[in-house]
Amino acid sequence: MSRSVRTRPQGSGRSLGEAYDTALLDLDGVVYAGGNAIDHAVESLAAARAGGMYLAYVTNNALRTPDAVAAHLTELGIPTGADDVITSAQAVARLIAEQVPSGSRVLVIGGDGLRVALRERGLEPVESAEDDPAAVVQGFGGPELPWGRFAEACYAIARGVPWYASNTDLTIPGARGIAPGNGAAVEVVRIATGAEPQVAGKPLPPMHRETILRTGAQRPLVVGDRLDTDIEGASNGEVDSLLVLTGVTDGAQLLAAPPRHRPTYVDADLRGLLSGQPEVTGDVGGGFRCGGWAASAGVERLELEGDGAALDGLRALCAAAWTAGGEEGCELDSGKALARLGL
Repeated sequence: MSRSVRTRPQGSGRSLGEAYDTALLDLDGVVYAGGNAIDHAVESLAAARAGGMYLAYVTNNALRTPDAVAAHLTELGIPTGADDVITSAQAVARLIAEQVPSGSRVLVIGGDGLRVALRERGLEPVESAEDDPAAVVQGFGGPELPWGRFAEACYAIARGVPWYASNTDLTIPGARGIAPGNGAAVEVVRIATGAEPQVAGKPLPPMHRETILRTGAQRPLVVGDRLDTDIEGASNGEVDSLLVLTGVTDGAQLLAAPPRHRPTYVDADLRGLLSGQPEVTGDVGGGFRCGGWAASAGVERLELEGDGAALDGLRALCAAAWTAGGEEGCELDSGKALARLGL
């Protein structure tokens, strides 16, 4: 059953850690950036876990193995086992294994995460188009991935070998800013071959299926920083989501979001798991209220009046923008309203 169009963030009288049994947490831009823990992440996750919430880490980054990701999180002060980590490498390996014979060779353009995931599915990773692969799989290979790896993919694809991609995120957040992601590398191969890959990662169903199979979540909450992967993936899976503003999404992008990119909840960071969420209510003047703020859609721009917590103002603006934008997304100018909130 499809969900109705979301026109405002949802409220919750209970903390999100109590309202949901499992947090399906993105990593880059949510838990860490450039390998370092994001402010408040470690203590917030510890408190959510102590309150009974199961924490699973769901990443489109196929470079590292679950063991390596778990070790990194544990070093940051977030005790994690490999079984708590789900990667797009695992999702794409399952997708390939369902379509090629067991034991098939797969040409890998990426890192160890892909190779380990393929072996777990009974497939043999190879390095050359001359190794007679039954499939080509492409995942994030890090900044040192040689250009010649793209050529190997192109040679095989040109011979009719099916092409798979772990994910198509165009960017990835790092310590120095936003860098090209696997989606940018996929575009290189697409341009050279004219082919289209089968994609497994967020926001597509294979990743959501992999996550539910591995966690057994009954009432999951997707937590992410990207509208086009994390939040859209939650929408596709018909589960609730929390957008945190510690990664790539800013206030203007959130306000302009079409329905499939609108999160259930919005918060500054992972402390949002530990609290309830305020209600956004309709205003007698036709606008929307949250906390001390009132927001409305004018002829050319979003209007904001009042005072209080900046996040409450953003939530009220979301309601005004999403209602005005309907199923297309809001194109009204939000600059002045967001400037009032310091966003």
